[in-house]
Amino acid sequence: MRIPAEAAQYIRKGVPLLGQPNYPSPLLHSSKLSLFLPDSSTEDCQVLLSPFYPQTCQGSDSDPRPLAFEQAGPRKSIYFNPAEARAAIVTCGGLCPGLNDVIRSLVLTLTFHYGVNEIHGIRYGFSGMVDSSEHPPVRLTPELIEPISNEGGSYLGTSRGNQDSAEMVEFLRKRSINILFCIGGDGTQKGALAVSHAAEKIHYPLSVIGLPKTIDNDIGLVERTFGFETAVAVAGEVLRGAHVEATAEYNGVVIVKLMGRQSGFLAAYASIASGDVNFLLIPEVKFDLDGPGGFIEALKSRLSQRHHALVVVAEGVAETLLPHQKDCCGVDASGNKIYDDIGIYLKDQVARRFKQDGFKAKVRYIDPSYLVRSLRANASDSVYCQMLGQNAVHAAMSGRTRMIVATCHRIPCYIPTEAAVLERKFVDPQGPLWRTAVETTGQRVMRNEGIDD
Repeated sequence: MRIPAEAAQYIRKGVPLLGQPNYPSPLLHSSKLSLFLPDSSTEDCQVLLSPFYPQTCQGSDSDPRPLAFEQAGPRKSIYFNPAEARAAIVTCGGLCPGLNDVIRSLVLTLTFHYGVNEIHGIRYGFSGMVDSSEHPPVRLTPELIEPISNEGGSYLGTSRGNQDSAEMVEFLRKRSINILFCIGGDGTQKGALAVSHAAEKIHYPLSVIGLPKTIDNDIGLVERTFGFETAVAVAGEVLRGAHVEATAEYNGVVIVKLMGRQSGFLAAYASIASGDVNFLLIPEVKFDLDGPGGFIEALKSRLSQRHHALVVVAEGVAETLLPHQKDCCGVDASGNKIYDDIGIYLKDQVARRFKQDGFKAKVRYIDPSYLVRSLRANASDSVYCQMLGQNAVHAAMSGRTRMIVATCHRIPCYIPTEAAVLERKFVDPQGPLWRTAVETTGQRVMRNEGIDD
């Protein structure tokens, strides 16, 4: 595992604390909970980044200790007096299975375990966290949020793009909100980091806790983002149906586009899960479209032998495959590059080449992107969301800030936000996931000059 030097520095510093935790945790009086972690980060409550020996995640010679994250969980002493604590929850970016599960977990843990009675739901992302917003916060209670985990989407609504961090802090300060839970992807966590720094600048004690959300599963250092497993399961079912479509006609080809702006995790996992995909195209693995060693010739060869093919392409392939999009044709409100539809482009190119070559085939295209991300969480993701929400509250009440709740080797842990947002996570073309994928699809290297990178 390669850890950037700057990220390693943040990991070694650990998760910041707002101050000394002096209040006894209300959980001490609960007969249902007896497991507490040390109030401060010590070696006996750390999770090593690398499971391998010798350690591949070591720092400099001056500090040879292996890198580790602080283990997540409740502490005996907390920073905030529950009677004075006021929390806010915001969901940002695109939809994702599990958003409502996380909201519900946060509210129930704050209310029933810590006795926090004032919880604000910020409407429509960061756009609702400024005084000029037309959508005031909603008070969240256990009764109000009880049924929302049965629904997809976000009860609070969402939006893309950041607001001025100083304005957002002032919005929170006016309402005496001292805990902020930011549910979102890479861009959201960068926004949360800016809010934390703005609060620190005016000496306002604000705990900012991130909960990683994206079906792309591409947040740096985060082992698994919630919603990803649901998206894989739903996409896998789509691929099974697409396979049936492809086999129904002689030389039938179905191209399915899945989300993955820069990383191909969703496309790779869904393809492996379905077992029916013949060609998997992701941003991390280069391929040629034309030429004797390219994709179209490989597709023709497959059709000549088996007379059907299922192709999965991640949306981010557009950046390298579409000639006019190498410089990008714009960005969205979150600063993400906007591409033309790679699935339509690929379908048109395949159909055009087949027609030129006199090769008869039926080419279809399916885009299930928004269906995949808008459904309710499956059982596995729902359990994960419960764990994330509970540990996010434990972190906030203990005074931790500027951090993300995640897992490392399936152990709940706290990751410094500065370390997580430095780099996105990518599929390693030389790693076990891609090896499993190509062994499952049976595809060859689709480059005219062979393997050179």
